[in-house]
Amino acid sequence: MQTVEVKGSGYDPRRDDTASKMIVGSEEILKYGDTNVTDVLKRLPGITVSGAAGRSGGEIRMRGLGSGYTQILLNGERAPAGFSLDTLSPDVIERIEILHAASAEYSTQSIAGTINVVLKKAVKTAQRDVKLGVGGGRDAFSSNGNLQLSDKDGIFSYSLAASFYRYDYHYANPARDLGYAPEGQQNLLRSSKGTGDGRSEGINMSPRLNWAFPGGDNLTAQFFLNVGRNESRTHSRTDTLMGLRPDYDTNDSDGGNHYVFGRTDLTWVRKLDGGARLELGLRVGLSNNSSDNHPLGHIDGVGLALDRSARVDASEKSVSSTGKYSSPLIPGHALSMGWDGSYGKRDEERWQRELALPGGRPPFNVDEDFNADIKRLALYAQDEWEITPRWSMYAGVRWEGIDTRSIGNTYDEVQQRSSVWSPLLQTLWKLPDTKGDQVRLALTRTYKAPATSSLIPRRMMSTNNSQTEPDREGNPNLKPELALGIDASYEHYWAEGALLSARASARRIDGYTRQGLLYINERWVSTPVNDGRANTQTLELEAKFPLRAVLAAPVPAIDLRASVSRNWSQVEHVPGPDNRLDQQTPVSGNFGLDYKTPDGMLTTGGSFNFRNGGPVRITERQSAYTSPRRDLDIYALWKFDAKNQLRLAVSNLLAQDFESTTTYADASGTIVRNNISPSSPQARATLEMKF
Repeated sequence: MQTVEVKGSGYDPRRDDTASKMIVGSEEILKYGDTNVTDVLKRLPGITVSGAAGRSGGEIRMRGLGSGYTQILLNGERAPAGFSLDTLSPDVIERIEILHAASAEYSTQSIAGTINVVLKKAVKTAQRDVKLGVGGGRDAFSSNGNLQLSDKDGIFSYSLAASFYRYDYHYANPARDLGYAPEGQQNLLRSSKGTGDGRSEGINMSPRLNWAFPGGDNLTAQFFLNVGRNESRTHSRTDTLMGLRPDYDTNDSDGGNHYVFGRTDLTWVRKLDGGARLELGLRVGLSNNSSDNHPLGHIDGVGLALDRSARVDASEKSVSSTGKYSSPLIPGHALSMGWDGSYGKRDEERWQRELALPGGRPPFNVDEDFNADIKRLALYAQDEWEITPRWSMYAGVRWEGIDTRSIGNTYDEVQQRSSVWSPLLQTLWKLPDTKGDQVRLALTRTYKAPATSSLIPRRMMSTNNSQTEPDREGNPNLKPELALGIDASYEHYWAEGALLSARASARRIDGYTRQGLLYINERWVSTPVNDGRANTQTLELEAKFPLRAVLAAPVPAIDLRASVSRNWSQVEHVPGPDNRLDQQTPVSGNFGLDYKTPDGMLTTGGSFNFRNGGPVRITERQSAYTSPRRDLDIYALWKFDAKNQLRLAVSNLLAQDFESTTTYADASGTIVRNNISPSSPQARATLEMKF
């Protein structure tokens, strides 16, 4: 009898979806034993993280663009103001979805793209996992733990992911201030020696309950709780070698914050006649954040001249509803339509007191409170059409409206309404007479709405006020930025796990928002303003493949991956050169290698990430500079048996210092602020056990 072997090729969303996306699974997320999500994302193609290596708090960017151009979602919904992915343990994440072009189902506030972090769900088999980890280096020490539980009983299944973290740090932060007269002679030289130390700690919990009823109906309850606190202390001593002294020669500050973020998601999926499907969702969120800050300023020869105490209490409540109806009404089409509506309310109180001290300025005491109501409503319809087995097309349209109203005791009521129509078109064509060549094209209209804090005309004061360290204030007249975009890509698949791709894109942004700098009542104030049009272009190249895909002879089980991104942008109302968007990263790249022994007991590898910086012209008078960032990370995973394994990792092996500079120049001269952030390697060890 003849034997026939049938092999099924699994569905690959990156290769087979009409919409361009990349899925990062839990295995890739946990590979290096990272303790925060930003370290995971920095190794992915086309994604950069701002700031110094080895320090938390960097901004996640696609196409090198910051300032909210990249949309960050948690389970498909925007997280509240103040929530940071740095506080989210990678162990509670099931996958990360990266969408290069907008889709109608998600918000189109995604000029650069969308990163959707999906929390873990129930699995089909029982799971009992415990992970304990420690890490540290010259500047920091961390500890973390994770618990994973899941099981199934009939139609009911559950999962629980819980984690804790603690991070202690001590950093040096030297800085210099330089000044030059219009003729070029130096007239200012100040040198600062600063330190910062503190601790952050918190817990994450994400239980999930699921009922799969006969007939295909499904009910899911997903909960997420994020609780933590931060404590910090800073010290800075400034020595003036030439020119004017700062407001305070020595600055000390201690402070901290406590936060709670919770969300409940209820989702019901109902299967209807004819293959139709109805999904309904209800989400309720609550967050509280309280912070204290106590800066002290000393003047040589005078003593203590500033003693300020400030406290901020903020809370945010939100409720949202989503619905999606999909139907294969027409053969070859996947039609769907839906809504996404939410209401949020944010309340904030700020209290500040200053002591009257000899040699100091008159006390500036404030009691501020404000509340903001944010209403959002979106309606969308989309269709994915399989024109032929090799050609598919996605078409969608989304209307999204936002109504923000804010009122406080120190300013008049502010109301901002905006709405955007976003037509979207994407297509995938698998080239004839090939097995793995395909091209994609996308046309999109996206936007970026101003953050609520950017609309509120409240002043946040700096200690040593200057052109390079100004106060900050919102602008109630700020308008959304609108963008037209085009994306095109070529992909070549030639073996299992082997990919070559090239992607090019461009965006035209109207109503571009930049930080303006004003001099008001003898203080420098930074405020956002709309300033005309900007253009951005990106070229990305990526390759990933197992070594056996390119060498015929028997070779070790080595997987290679590499990518490089080149970004350009031009702000029309800012003179060049270097008039880039929001300090856009011009070039970034990744290279990685993974090896697994034949018995599968040892897996090891490493990655090198590069992000250059360089000068950028912000306005005619303002410019900035950031140094390149190079990260070298390695890891090893030993499997002792089927239930126990040890993961070791070393990050930031190159330990390069990070430098940033801010410059202001006008007819009276030039002032330069230069900051240096030293770094050091960090080692981590994680013991992973199953029961």
